[in-house]
Amino acid sequence: METSAAWARVAGRTMVAAVLTVLLAGGCSGPSQPTLPTSEQGRSELIKAAQQVLVDRCMTGRGAAGQSASQEDALFGTDPAELEVTLATGYTVRTHTDGCLAQAHRHLYGDQARWFRAEATVNNLCPEAQARLEDDPRYRAALARRAACPDKDTRCARESGLDDVRARLEPARLAEVRAAHREDIATYDQLRDRALHRAARLLAGRPSPSQEGPAPS
Repeated sequence: METSAAWARVAGRTMVAAVLTVLLAGGCSGPSQPTLPTSEQGRSELIKAAQQVLVDRCMTGRGAAGQSASQEDALFGTDPAELEVTLATGYTVRTHTDGCLAQAHRHLYGDQARWFRAEATVNNLCPEAQARLEDDPRYRAALARRAACPDKDTRCARESGLDDVRARLEPARLAEVRAAHREDIATYDQLRDRALHRAARLLAGRPSPSQEGPAPS
């Protein structure tokens, strides 16, 4: 636990330093108007960097930093999990509200419960679409034909039509799922945009990597 926690702290400092470099190089007019990354990867890294800062603060405030016995509970919370969502695929996901990670999510997203439900749903749109695909009789028939092919018989596999059926049906199933969850997707986009701006303000208000001094070993 101590080794993994140390790596997490190092990775967190590296990510924060990289994101700060982007924010400071953007010529922002002040902490209230930071420059935001334009790429999706950059935006994700910005939110993760701010989350790491918030988690580190919380862990230090709880006296759990570097103490393997209490790190996991302080970070993730203690049982029982207070929030849960049952997905359309039948799986149930749960999370806590009393850990440092949950505290960071509340700071960034505003409403942890709404964010948890929206994120869990959006992250499982593809599995839900796949489940719908597997219920389609056309897909099941092509899958059965493919399963009957001898091993390494590429011609039989091709003639089963499975790849063609999948390519034709998958986009439609995903479009159905996205339409069914359009409110969840809108909530996800709204709260993530809020987190992005809060993360940028948080990190823009921190000293630059050169001002922070050497990281503790």
